[in-house]
Amino acid sequence: MNTHEQIKELLTDFALQELSEQQASEVKQHLADCRQCRSELKKLQAVLECAESMSELSAGQQVYESAKESLLEAVADEATKQPSPRPTIRLDLIWRTIMKNRTTKLAAAAVIIIAILAGLPFLTNEGPGIALADVLDKINQTHAYMYKMSMKITGNMLPSAQEHTITAIVSDDHGMKWYMDTTDPNTGETMTQEVYLLPQQKIAITIMPQKKQYMKMTIDDDMLARMKQQNNDPRAVIMQIMKCKYTELGRAVIDGVEVQGFRTTDPAFLSALSGDTTSIELTLWVDAENWLPFRSEMEIKSGEKMQISGATYDYRWNVPVQESEFVPVIPEDFKPFLGDGIMKMPGMNEEGAIEGLSRFAEMTGRYPKTLNMLELAQEIAALKDNQYLKDQLEKFKDQMSDQIPKDERFNALMKKSMEIMQPLQSIGYFYMILVADKKEPVYYGESVGPDDADMVLLKWKVSDDQYRVIFGDLTAEDVTADQWNELER
Repeated sequence: MNTHEQIKELLTDFALQELSEQQASEVKQHLADCRQCRSELKKLQAVLECAESMSELSAGQQVYESAKESLLEAVADEATKQPSPRPTIRLDLIWRTIMKNRTTKLAAAAVIIIAILAGLPFLTNEGPGIALADVLDKINQTHAYMYKMSMKITGNMLPSAQEHTITAIVSDDHGMKWYMDTTDPNTGETMTQEVYLLPQQKIAITIMPQKKQYMKMTIDDDMLARMKQQNNDPRAVIMQIMKCKYTELGRAVIDGVEVQGFRTTDPAFLSALSGDTTSIELTLWVDAENWLPFRSEMEIKSGEKMQISGATYDYRWNVPVQESEFVPVIPEDFKPFLGDGIMKMPGMNEEGAIEGLSRFAEMTGRYPKTLNMLELAQEIAALKDNQYLKDQLEKFKDQMSDQIPKDERFNALMKKSMEIMQPLQSIGYFYMILVADKKEPVYYGESVGPDDADMVLLKWKVSDDQYRVIFGDLTAEDVTADQWNELER
């Protein structure tokens, strides 16, 4: 049986009905399962039909050579033209078809040249093109892949701009590994981290060579998915785009490769990050030859608070990997970042959110003003001088033995501080998930406090006729649409 590439080389002869019965049968079998080759064949057949309709035209050899030269120049230009929508067609196959049938050479060449210049519909809109679901399916057929990502983050929420460069290796069998360099553009100083995500062990390990420290963090499935999305793992990105409104951009050429683009500006892609002020433009380019991601570009703006621009590129598919590459090697002289080096990630569910709201009220006597991630982060950051936190740390310090070395005491205090503050993160994570899942959450923190036991603090949609509500006293229950209407009164 011929391979996919071999079948593509037979399409010209198949269109001209010049194959043997056995070869034609093999091509037909392949066409039944391969949409890409069906699309190419239809384009070839469309050219031949147009050529046949123009068969009464004639011209001398000089005109023919001029048509040939124009077409070959168009083919040569493929690698040099800037990315822009263009016909989704293999010009080499078309030219081979023209040369196979001398009676239609000039007519077919003229059709192609006109199509290239004018973008005739029968060339640009034929077939369904590349669907994101098909791209995801192609990725799922790979067992290990690599990619690179560069990102720049600016905004008044940060003390200075940050530039990140990440090289990622993903293996279905062994986990994920990221090498991340963070550069301060003001000083030029670069900090390196090695991050290992080990799904089977439910743990993430970060090694910080410059600081000679490491950190272990327990993770659940929700956090694992979130970390993949933050680091532009192509599967996570595509699945998120498919949940949003997006447009197909048609074909373009980038670095000599024909690609098809998809773009979303749907706030739902990152709406939990900073509420209504967030805007995003994410463009994914897919290699039109193998239907695998080729490059993506992202621009996120959240007013003056934060701006993120980045690109993901240099994808390599089905790379050979060894299990040993995903085993973290922690030098003996490296110390844990905090205490024993093991941290527990905040919960991303309703229970975690209620615990976080309770802790926030305990510390401040009120609930957060908003739950979108950036503004909530600002409120949490302002609590570093909170009296409740100071009292709890002072009490913990008094309980520690005087025999504990100074550096260990410091680490223990840092870990205790993080344990106190950590539940607060669950509030934002849970709200983010509600938004991403289109649960239509509504939060009333500016008008509802801990003393408003019967008032709704947070509500979200469970189904068309059911809502889930958290009241001011942090009890929760399901209500019907009619019950919700009564509560609103």
